[in-house]
Amino acid sequence: MKPVIFGLAGPVLTDDEHAFFAEARPVGFILFGRNVQTRAQLRALTDSLRELTGRGDLPVLIDQEGGPVARLRPPEWPPFPAGPAFDRLYDAAPMSAIQAARANGQALGLMLREVGVTVNCAPLLDVVQPDTTEAIAKRAYGADSMRVAALGRATLEGLAAGGVVGVVKHMPGHGRARVDSHHLLPRVTASAAEMEVDLEPFRTLNEAPMGMTSHIVFDCWDAEQPATLSSVIIEELIRGRIGFDGLLLTDDIDMKALSGNPADKAAGAIAAGCDVVLDCWARMDEMRAIAERLDDMAPRSVERLASAMASIGEPEGDFDALIARRDAFLALA
Repeated sequence: MKPVIFGLAGPVLTDDEHAFFAEARPVGFILFGRNVQTRAQLRALTDSLRELTGRGDLPVLIDQEGGPVARLRPPEWPPFPAGPAFDRLYDAAPMSAIQAARANGQALGLMLREVGVTVNCAPLLDVVQPDTTEAIAKRAYGADSMRVAALGRATLEGLAAGGVVGVVKHMPGHGRARVDSHHLLPRVTASAAEMEVDLEPFRTLNEAPMGMTSHIVFDCWDAEQPATLSSVIIEELIRGRIGFDGLLLTDDIDMKALSGNPADKAAGAIAAGCDVVLDCWARMDEMRAIAERLDDMAPRSVERLASAMASIGEPEGDFDALIARRDAFLALA
């Protein structure tokens, strides 16, 4: 397998994609709104990916956080709240907020598993600061590390109960970024001591099966390279001080925060210590260049992948009952 997760161009596999993916053997695939029409269509698409690869444990990813970041949308699928809804409830009733987050995660898991999605790129463990970019603030669980960790843990547990793996993000923390890394490279000038607040949720949930890096330069650790491309941050901080030993994915390698061509960026991320590169845009020339540039997945990364996918259990629970439970708790706020 190549240590890369690719996007798809549309709601069905094209002939070119089928031939390329069969040859390139990527770790998995990630879905976006362009790939989604109906439940039946999406299930057929994910089934076709498993048939193509011959892998029942194939990671099929999606970003279904709720709120502004949701690929499955009404009217085919119901809306889900974003992190701030649970943050507000936590102010009034912390235990109710935790129960609401767990029920929400479990309902999300059931909804995704029904259509063959097995990995959800959530929860955010980014701690909000007064100047956090809106791209993160409108999605995050709040400004208190303990609260973020508690709601993040509940979401991970809920997703697992629904039959889906969660991905904690964005390591080692996106809360101090003042610009959106989709468009610009953020630079964080906070001291290592100040950054302890940002690290705490990731340290608390360091046994999560999967995590995602941030495309941010942190002056206190590596003033030259963003986290995704920094062996210092990945090996000494994420693997070392945080203690995370799960499967480490990059954020989308084609985001504008990172300069250079996608193949160079992908190779740099793997060399820095990431297990898997995420390439989302389904541009065939870029995907071919990345696949040609990368060696096969490292043995330790293969082990991390297998462990993460083995954590998926059979989905349990009633979707409607979970939504009703969540909404009853959220009404308290």
